[in-house]
Amino acid sequence: MSHKITIYTDGSSRGNPGPGGYGVVLMSGPHRKELSEGYRLTTNNRMELLAVIVGLEALKAENCAVTVYTDSKYVADAVSKGWVFDWVKKRFKGKKNPDLWMRFLNIYKKHQVNFVWVKGHANIPENERCDQLAVDASYKKILQVDEIYEAENE
Repeated sequence: MSHKITIYTDGSSRGNPGPGGYGVVLMSGPHRKELSEGYRLTTNNRMELLAVIVGLEALKAENCAVTVYTDSKYVADAVSKGWVFDWVKKRFKGKKNPDLWMRFLNIYKKHQVNFVWVKGHANIPENERCDQLAVDASYKKILQVDEIYEAENE
């Protein structure tokens, strides 16, 4: 039997590109964990995708039944509509964030993941919490370096 996990995610950037962050809320039964991190220069889409990746990477068991709630059409549609799998076949030609998409696909295949798109800022408590975590992370005094993004955009 697989573990049933619910993950809420959100990403944020102040400017696009600009300082950004992600927020994640993981829930399973009575357990709850929050994760966040800020980056000095990134994009909103990178943070939205990174939030999902970090949430999935935080799972200790494999083959979990995971429902990911995201307000990112970019992430939800890319997976649910199968676009990302076509992007892989075309080696991401003309697509952004191949580094994160490949990282996503490596963890995605270890679980049974279902995406649910939710409207942002619609008073969904966990989505609002993720937004707060992401924004707060972007204001930390010490921000991480999104090395691949910065190297590609120097």
